[in-house]
Amino acid sequence: MRILVVEDEPRLVANLRDGLRDDGYTVDTATDGRTGLMLAREGRHRAMILDLMLPRLNGYQVCAQLRREGSTLPILMLTAKDGEYDEAEALDTGADDYLTKPFSYVVLLARLRALLRRGGADRSSTVTVGDLHLEPATRRCRRGGVEIRLTSREFAVLECLARRPGRVVAKSEILDEVWDRGEDGDVNLVEVYVRGLRRKLDPPSGPRCIETVRGAGYRMVTGG
Repeated sequence: MRILVVEDEPRLVANLRDGLRDDGYTVDTATDGRTGLMLAREGRHRAMILDLMLPRLNGYQVCAQLRREGSTLPILMLTAKDGEYDEAEALDTGADDYLTKPFSYVVLLARLRALLRRGGADRSSTVTVGDLHLEPATRRCRRGGVEIRLTSREFAVLECLARRPGRVVAKSEILDEVWDRGEDGDVNLVEVYVRGLRRKLDPPSGPRCIETVRGAGYRMVTGG
């Protein structure tokens, strides 16, 4: 699950990036509002953590512009300011939640999970393909009512395919969505994770949940 962090304090950026990665998220970062807006427009992120006081464009401007463009990306606003008017302005410009610095990482993570459960208007809080059910906010997976334990990366690969049921998804597309920008990644890694998913998801003599489309990529089977 890919999260965008837009923050200009280097230490806080590093702490958020490392903490979120440890909790299983894929993280992109930007240190100014203009770059953050450009990344948010790509439509690849499930949520944005957005600082208020940013160079080039502030958080209010970034949030307001995204909402004018029709984006439903869940946004958690961070600010060193404190006061009901600042909070009201953040919410009025389209932020979904608001957190004042200094804050507890545990609280931020809980707020982020709540935003992901609610999701944007174009995102379902659950993903169902045949008898496979995914809950991205909690990273729970069930097939045929049976709980299946997945690693964070396995879940991210499976979610990438499950959100495109019946469609061929190239290995490069999975790599781009699941692995961080700048992180060492190779399409062979995708093959490794798909093999691992098949071992966990598919019954010994039953049909495969993920089909290989030779020379093209993978496709999530839509049958039950």
